[in-house]
Amino acid sequence: MPSPRCSTGRGGCSNHSRPRVRPTPTKASEDTTLPSHPLDNAIHSALSGPHAHLARRRGNALRYTADMSPFMALPDSPGAADWANLAALAGPGARVTLSGPVPEPPDGWQVEARIPLLQFTGGGIATAPDEEAVRLHEADVPEMLTLAELTRPGPFLKRTIEMGTYLGIRRNGRLVAMAGERLRVPGWTEISGVCTDPGSRGQGLGTRLLLAVAEGIRERGETPFLHVLASNASAIRLYESLGFRLRLRTGILALTCPPA
Repeated sequence: MPSPRCSTGRGGCSNHSRPRVRPTPTKASEDTTLPSHPLDNAIHSALSGPHAHLARRRGNALRYTADMSPFMALPDSPGAADWANLAALAGPGARVTLSGPVPEPPDGWQVEARIPLLQFTGGGIATAPDEEAVRLHEADVPEMLTLAELTRPGPFLKRTIEMGTYLGIRRNGRLVAMAGERLRVPGWTEISGVCTDPGSRGQGLGTRLLLAVAEGIRERGETPFLHVLASNASAIRLYESLGFRLRLRTGILALTCPPA
């Protein structure tokens, strides 16, 4: 998932008219409200589910550690207590990055940026392992950080590798491309961190790694998904050509917590 300081690839604006996929209400309930899909609020679903062991929690407000991911999360319909817990979790005057169904913040919060984001699912893509891909480990993190800083694929920090499997391709011993798993939601895993060194672009390395990561996700019985900035037309075209389908128009909300 991109962050306000990062761009996922290059490209201009894109307009897509595909409708948002809405979940179907369960017959067992008389409530006519459509139930929430776990991908609607993917960060909260991850931190309260498969990534609960990585979560920092205060009430219903959740976050990853600052050296793993900048994203925090609130429940679908947060109340005043949830916003207060989020402020306490982040700290007075801290920067908070949210994504998903976030309403207007209460008084005292300052909105810094709203960034349109698209969510794609890959239930129909043709995944494939890659013979050249190698599993990346903690010892590879310095090189991964250098590559991420050079290419800006989205937030990749010192402990991001702990969120899932990362694969890379080396040429002459040097890491030139990588891709990996980030958000883990029940039944779904996000592909992220897809990037290629500028000197090795045009060879399809990023696409190969993306499909290899997706293969591993499929082998676990899960479905891959990803996020892309709505302005990133070139990445959107690539993902659609691979068989990814638009599921949700969402966004990133960057805020500053109230002062102490």
